Amino acid sequence: MLKALFLDMDETLCDTAAANERAKLLMAQAAAAGQKVDGGKLAEAYVAGIYRQWTATQSDRYLPIIEQGSEEEFRRQLIRDLLAQQGRHDVSHTAVNTLQTQFDINRLEAFHFYPGIVSFLAEARKLFTLVVITNGPEFSQIPKLEAVAMDKHVDHIIIGGQEPEQKPAASIFFKALKLAGCEAHEAVHVGDSLAADIAGAHGSGITSVWIQHQQPLDAELGINPHHILLHPSEIPALIRGLHKQLS
Repeated sequence: MLKALFLDMDETLCDTAAANERAKLLMAQAAAAGQKVDGGKLAEAYVAGIYRQWTATQSDRYLPIIEQGSEEEFRRQLIRDLLAQQGRHDVSHTAVNTLQTQFDINRLEAFHFYPGIVSFLAEARKLFTLVVITNGPEFSQIPKLEAVAMDKHVDHIIIGGQEPEQKPAASIFFKALKLAGCEAHEAVHVGDSLAADIAGAHGSGITSVWIQHQQPLDAELGINPHHILLHPSEIPALIRGLHKQLS
């Protein structure tokens, strides 16, 4: 019997990519106008940076800042470094802070559930315990959760940045199982990351649903989801089918 539904947030319930694109566009325009740099290049590199797509040198530079508990300062330093790469070494703290905070504001304004997800969550909550498991730092994840009032749509929320380990660690899935009061075979986890969501579900004995988003199935990872969906819009039909099958 299916008792619990575990759900990733970014690119599973919410269209984070669209929000990122909107914020990048506006950041690029602001950087080009205010700092006379290639704004598109800066914005693209900024988003890659906040998603930890670092070189070894960047890792050595930014990890100590983050480990000191300042995600915000890391993001400001990232902007300073990206501006310096384009010859702007004299940018004021105020200008850097404005670029960083405005990116966050613009992204949150464009951050929404995928169409149909809110009604699906209302339907699913009558049948299952719903637990959102999202990786990422509190600095970015809490505002996004608040932007869509996630706590009004699900029963529990687990933020990886608040835990000892993030997905794919089994500990975070075991916490979700405890919150839901069920066994692993009674839960399904839905997410878009093979390495984090699907590997984590498999490592915890939980049925996996992968939101493909046109990503290739990476044979080198050796991870084969139990179910594959092309887009989040397909989640409701699959979960209804699984519920009927397992009832």
